Amino acid sequence: MAFETILFETEGPLAIITVNRPKALNALSPQVVGELEQAIKDIRDSDDIRAVILTGAGDKAFIAGADIAAMSKMSPLEGRAFSRYGQDVLFSLEKLPQPVIAAVNGFALGGGCEIAMACDFIYAADSAKFGQPEINLGIIPGFGGTQRLSRLVGKGWAKELCLTGAIIGADQAAAIGLVTRVFPAEELMEAAKKTALGMAAKGRVSLRAIKELIDNGYDMSLERAIPMEAENFATCFASPDQAEGMTAFLEKRKPDFKGGLND
Repeated sequence: MAFETILFETEGPLAIITVNRPKALNALSPQVVGELEQAIKDIRDSDDIRAVILTGAGDKAFIAGADIAAMSKMSPLEGRAFSRYGQDVLFSLEKLPQPVIAAVNGFALGGGCEIAMACDFIYAADSAKFGQPEINLGIIPGFGGTQRLSRLVGKGWAKELCLTGAIIGADQAAAIGLVTRVFPAEELMEAAKKTALGMAAKGRVSLRAIKELIDNGYDMSLERAIPMEAENFATCFASPDQAEGMTAFLEKRKPDFKGGLND
């Protein structure tokens, strides 16, 4: 598929998706969401891609929300369909077996903040801004913002941000747990690539198991979640990466993980 609103690049085992509408501050249109869906499918089906970075073009915006011009003409039924479609795409992003870093280089507002939250964690430039300002438009977050935000930062902060439409900086976003690390803007992508390539060098079965255990077990009781860990721990021993990792440790060398998800 030829993309028109995103860039899809690979660097070795790393895939980089860049929302590429800088003149519109990378706003989410239905076309952008559709192209993101296709890129996510391509990554999911790839045996070569082992980690992903999602970012925005230019230095002003990661994704500065939805395309208001497009949304302003939607009927209630069209609005629901757009919301459900976006939610489905973000679920597919969240469920990728590969780890995904959101490299937030500017405004991450509305749908942009929601997309960042669907990634495994967020690295932010010190100039980045975050918020769910939909209430200022007479609507609410529609791509999972009320639910993911409360799970990441707690009910109080989620309510304040969604009810007031406030926009916060990267340092405050890190302080409340929305962002994991903040970097000078010029160092953001280098830092994201370093971390992504480090994860790409790990065993794929282990990476997927950790993602699924944390995501699926988060809302379970500890008594129900812990047995899932034991089952996934056992599954790792069926992968050639377990033998390679332990042999490399005993031989005092760096492991060379080559196992696939189906090994």
